[in-house]
Amino acid sequence: MSTAVAVFTALGLLVSACGTGGTGARDEGPADAPSVAGTPAAPTPSPSETPRAVDAVRLIKDDPKVSPAVKNGLKPCVADEYPVDVSYGKLTGTSVEDIVVNVLTCGDAVGLGAYVYRERKQGEGYENVFSAEEPPVYAEIDRGDLVVTKQVYERGDPVSNPSGEDVITYRWSGSGFTKAFSTRNEYSKTVGGGAKATPPSEPEPEPAEP
Repeated sequence: MSTAVAVFTALGLLVSACGTGGTGARDEGPADAPSVAGTPAAPTPSPSETPRAVDAVRLIKDDPKVSPAVKNGLKPCVADEYPVDVSYGKLTGTSVEDIVVNVLTCGDAVGLGAYVYRERKQGEGYENVFSAEEPPVYAEIDRGDLVVTKQVYERGDPVSNPSGEDVITYRWSGSGFTKAFSTRNEYSKTVGGGAKATPPSEPEPEPAEP
């Protein structure tokens, strides 16, 4: 009986020694723990500053600042596809990108109107802060500026071949867009001719009418 007790006691001491040594399997677990605990958590994605996709057609039709002529001309070309171009970008200094909407004709894509919409405070819809409704007209965002191109036609010019274009750059002044400068490009009427640009005009302080 004493012999059996002595054997079990020896086995217990042997197991205890293996558990506290430096080469046992139990030593590997704690060694890996710091690396797991130190793994950085995946960063939480920040909310997008791009506004949710808008229904540009509804935006135009519900806007009291858009002329009846443009609204009446805004009709689907094929099925429920409307001739509108929509761009997003920073123009008015807010944290949310502004929206530029161009309304075109179906056949020859002539610009009927160009508009800039700015998100209202607290996200309560959008407000019209710029309108240009002298066709043909088209608005774009260029490095934080609003660039509006207006085709220039002389008597007898076909729609597909204007005599030139006016390129006008507007900048946000805090409460509206102000004309910064403009350039007139005159197109050559000869085959293979290119446009000839005239120097930019001086800045004009008058703000654009919304």
